[in-house]
Amino acid sequence: MFTRSELEIKTIAELRDLCRRYGIKPTGNAGYKVSYVTSLMAFPSIALHQLQEGKGLRKLTFEAFQNIGVALDQMNSPTDEQAALIKLTMEGKRFSSPDRWEQEKLINLYKAKQKLEEVVSLLGD
Repeated sequence: MFTRSELEIKTIAELRDLCRRYGIKPTGNAGYKVSYVTSLMAFPSIALHQLQEGKGLRKLTFEAFQNIGVALDQMNSPTDEQAALIKLTMEGKRFSSPDRWEQEKLINLYKAKQKLEEVVSLLGD
């Protein structure tokens, strides 16, 4: 991601700031540029290798992925009237209390379903 030449022209302060920005610690003595350059050049490859080894952030198991699909199936789809109320709500129209709370439940459920569908799309690769 970073080339050695673009890093070597930076000062120690600039390299330290880059390391801080990405949350990377210098390799070895922080008083030497090479410690920062080494860390900044190596971390992208290390991160991908860790993913492949199942360290840190990991892919879901097939079973966990299926459970998201089960949740979506249980949520079902809105009726025509619910879809119309969702559209009306998205346009800023609100009931007065106590129906407003039920309206909020409906819109929150709809938004959660949309986000779960997005999750399935993102993780389906």
